[in-house]
Amino acid sequence: MITKEMIDRINFLSKKSKNEGLTENEKLEQQELRRKYIDCIKGQVRQQLDSIKYVEDEEKPN
Repeated sequence: MITKEMIDRINFLSKKSKNEGLTENEKLEQQELRRKYIDCIKGQVRQQLDSIKYVEDEEKPN
């Protein structure tokens, strides 16, 4: 799960990267946080898609 603090940290590291650059540890942290964020979003999309019911799959009354 992604927290507001994690998103704030991602944004901070992104701004710092553009302005002054990141240390190697910060670059690794940024990659890790971005991966967690992307994985979380993918999971949410997958869950949403799995909950879709197709009209053709439902039984039709005779």
